[in-house]
Amino acid sequence: MDLDFGFFSIDLMQRYVLGGLAFSVQLTVIAATGGLLLGCLLALARLSPRRWLAVPAALYVNTMRSVPLVMVILWFFLLMPFVVGRPIGAELSATVTFVAFEAAFFCEIVRSGIQAIPRGQSHAGLALGMSGAQTLRLVVLPQALRNMLPVLLTQVIVLFQDTSLVYAIGAYDLLKGFDVAGKILGRPIEAYVGAALVYLLICSALSRLAARLQRRVAILR
Repeated sequence: MDLDFGFFSIDLMQRYVLGGLAFSVQLTVIAATGGLLLGCLLALARLSPRRWLAVPAALYVNTMRSVPLVMVILWFFLLMPFVVGRPIGAELSATVTFVAFEAAFFCEIVRSGIQAIPRGQSHAGLALGMSGAQTLRLVVLPQALRNMLPVLLTQVIVLFQDTSLVYAIGAYDLLKGFDVAGKILGRPIEAYVGAALVYLLICSALSRLAARLQRRVAILR
């Protein structure tokens, strides 16, 4: 097999790949931010003693965690136009789907982090005259989030890798950029190898950051 990686150039990256990389990074940031916010609300609902909050939240989280992400992407992309009465772009569909899907995973991370904080911390806050909401916001959540940082970053790494699944609905992400370049230049194998190397470099850098955070959190403990 005659492989030739000589076609990789700055012009190639700018013309085909950078736009896809920008969307992959944008999707990762939006999905991580929105998913974490929604996940925190779901976690609080799951921890609530009120069943009308806890049961629907648990049903949502367990359903999302039991279905492959690519199926959720395809369902939303293909079915939502019938619901809203008009086509939905691939990028918007991917963004909404990722936020909704990642919220279920962030929910379990946040819920575990909150439950790992000793109950004595909550009791101390209440003894100081704080309300339940103030104790959660000022005492429990800051400690839980600090402990969760390495796990949250690891989930973000997985999220970035999963952005390649939007290829299934035609969204122009990093993988799609390399795919288009490979087809136009007649070098599909080299293009996919190049895409794999870019994913490897980015995810390796994020993994090193996660490991450093984990060591720092361990020292703080």
